[in-house]
Amino acid sequence: MQRLKRSAKFAQATNLAEQADRGQLCLLDVCYGLGYNSAAAIETIWQVNPNCNITLYGLEQDPTVPIAAIDLLSDWSIPVQSALREIAETQICQTDRLTAKLLIGDARQTIQPLQIQADAVFFDPFSPRRCPQLWTVEFFQQVARCLSPTGKLATYSRSASVRSAMLAAGLSIGTIPLGKQHLLHEWSQGTVAAYTSTGLCPLSKMEQEHLQTRAAIPYRDLQLGDRPEEIFQRHQQEQQRSTLESTSSWRRRWQIDSV
Repeated sequence: MQRLKRSAKFAQATNLAEQADRGQLCLLDVCYGLGYNSAAAIETIWQVNPNCNITLYGLEQDPTVPIAAIDLLSDWSIPVQSALREIAETQICQTDRLTAKLLIGDARQTIQPLQIQADAVFFDPFSPRRCPQLWTVEFFQQVARCLSPTGKLATYSRSASVRSAMLAAGLSIGTIPLGKQHLLHEWSQGTVAAYTSTGLCPLSKMEQEHLQTRAAIPYRDLQLGDRPEEIFQRHQQEQQRSTLESTSSWRRRWQIDSV
């Protein structure tokens, strides 16, 4: 249920319902996984405009993950279920209103040949600690290259290092405001990035100050080929050498629990 809510949040944060009347949209799903983000996007678009033509590219390391979701698609309409099933089984889906392709492999490599202008990007890798190679400045530069001048990227991460990487890649950033129910230590539901700050929800003063701490030092992978442990170790070393304010100090100042 939480994954479904997050998927719907991504569709909302990238304004897909408002864009559906355009009649043609391009989507990029980074770390396609079970396909829920793409499903929520397609569902949102077709509810507004059933005739909207969608082009979808998904990046996924493990082809068995989408297949595992085939029996978990009952929350979506029949056309969306059929599309996700075909994508999982063949990595391609071609209908009169959907053209989809799932690119299997290291996303750092599979994204490089793409020549697209995505209206929405769903950025959903595992956390930077588990998957640092997909949260680097260099990878965000590749993603930004695939983003339309008016498109938006949405991610669940509110990490200062992630936001700094987006800024270094030439994007503006905004926060995804908290909903009515949230934990005491939470301050955001994630981040939205775009080429312009117009329409983005500005970061709070607390979030802005977070970007001035050691936590905001971004991950780097200059050749888009380093091993995750190398990227993580290099990042830790750079943080240890930094004279920026510590994250713990920032948390104390803003009375944020470390849960």
